[in-house]
Amino acid sequence: MRRKFCVSLLYASALLALVYVALAAPSRLLQIYVIDVEGGQSTLIVDPRGESLLVDTGWPGFDGRDANRIVAAAHAAGIKRIDYLVITHFHRDHVGGVEQLAARIKIGAFVDHGPNMEDSDVTREDYATYLRVSAHSKRIVMKPGGHLPFKGMNVKFLTAAGDEINEPLPGAGQPNPYCASEPEAVTDPTENARSLGMLITYGKFRFLDMGDLTKQKEIRLVCPRNLVGTVDLYLVTHHGMALSNSRAIVDALHPRVAIMDNGPHKGDAPAAWQIVHDSPGLENLWQLHYGMDAGSDHNVAEDFIANLDEKNDAGNFIEVTAEKDGVFTVINSRNNYEKTYTK
Repeated sequence: MRRKFCVSLLYASALLALVYVALAAPSRLLQIYVIDVEGGQSTLIVDPRGESLLVDTGWPGFDGRDANRIVAAAHAAGIKRIDYLVITHFHRDHVGGVEQLAARIKIGAFVDHGPNMEDSDVTREDYATYLRVSAHSKRIVMKPGGHLPFKGMNVKFLTAAGDEINEPLPGAGQPNPYCASEPEAVTDPTENARSLGMLITYGKFRFLDMGDLTKQKEIRLVCPRNLVGTVDLYLVTHHGMALSNSRAIVDALHPRVAIMDNGPHKGDAPAAWQIVHDSPGLENLWQLHYGMDAGSDHNVAEDFIANLDEKNDAGNFIEVTAEKDGVFTVINSRNNYEKTYTK
């Protein structure tokens, strides 16, 4: 009787150990949360080991609205700190919320392109706030070709401070047939053109976020050769503004899915929307907001829009979960509509 009891006890202990290991094991999914910061940017990426990267912080003010939404997304992802905060550039809709965010959640390291390069009072003010907030933490000034030391995903920077990589990524480098018809782009003196742009890779899955990079700098990445290659998921550059999203880059990237982080009255420019929408091979375009000024012809179907009504805006996000084989699912938190994209 005693022997049977001991065997049963050992079996129960082994079973509990297996359950504990299963619960403690890291997810095999890459998680991406495109957070509604009302026409700014904030995108949270959590790798399968639980390490986190936040790209931009949205706006200041509004009683901490954007910081609260970021923290809510962090909780949904099961994390309690931001390991790396990447600031693509020093415009208020991207860096403005940094002080409120740092008061709500621990930030391990700050990543940026170096000093503010725009002659603008508001940008100088926001850069000064950023320097004050990051002063007692690790700060990394990133260059094109640099990367962050994640173990569960690869984060490679393609653009920084107006420069870009000059050698093609593995598998890229082919001549770009879309360059010949692309109009010459004007020089942009603002911080937009200095945006940190990054490619995040998890196995076969490739996600591109170029901040607010404008056309002249976009074209240099893909003309005359496409140095980037193709991507699975494209965060539509610059909220879907026509200052960015040249056909030469969008069509060369050949994204399977695009997500536009627009606001109700910001981004979703009809010309840019049409280029992304018509990109060869695109299966779906998703939007954070219904573009109130774009008209029904330049908004996607309601299932693919996270926020429909600007007066009763709940701050719904778009979530992406990606597997190592390149299969990924996009979920609209407003209605739980989801779609899986296979290779």
